[in-house]
Amino acid sequence: MPSKEIYDLASLDPSSLMELIGDQKTPPVHLWKPQNSSDSHMRIDREGRWFHRGDPIKRPAMVALFSSILRREEDGRYALVTPYEKQFITVEDAPFMAIDMQYNDDITPPQLAFQLNIGALTVADAEHRVRAVPTGDDVQFYVVVRPGLEARLNRSTHLALVNLLLDQATPGVLPYADQALALDIAAE
Repeated sequence: MPSKEIYDLASLDPSSLMELIGDQKTPPVHLWKPQNSSDSHMRIDREGRWFHRGDPIKRPAMVALFSSILRREEDGRYALVTPYEKQFITVEDAPFMAIDMQYNDDITPPQLAFQLNIGALTVADAEHRVRAVPTGDDVQFYVVVRPGLEARLNRSTHLALVNLLLDQATPGVLPYADQALALDIAAE
């Protein structure tokens, strides 16, 4: 289950980071096929804040618990799933927010890690790709957290990633794991 602790990514060496990620356990929601379903009356807003019947869920431990049983259904809807029931939840954009990132190119392959608003950590790789979505004159970044579930980068993390992309040997191309994030910056 995601932690309610927020980590200082800059203080974690690559092996400690991978150990923490390995310790994160989530229930096997992809295996559960409950027969009963209903509306949870819950919503995750664009900023990754959770609400129930319009009121914010203020306890980080409850958000962490709910996030651990969240999955995306084949029809695109999001649901909180247990072996006995699934309850649908409205998600305005992405269910999670990436609130910090750390890039380490001192190791091979380079490592791009993200801290999420739910206390979870994720490292970008082939299964956890970073994607850029054009939004008018800008771009919005997302990273895959679990199959079907993404985190949107908050503004400060977004700006840090853009600055990192611009500072690369090939501006606009950021290698990580066995991947590369490429952004067309010729127009800038």
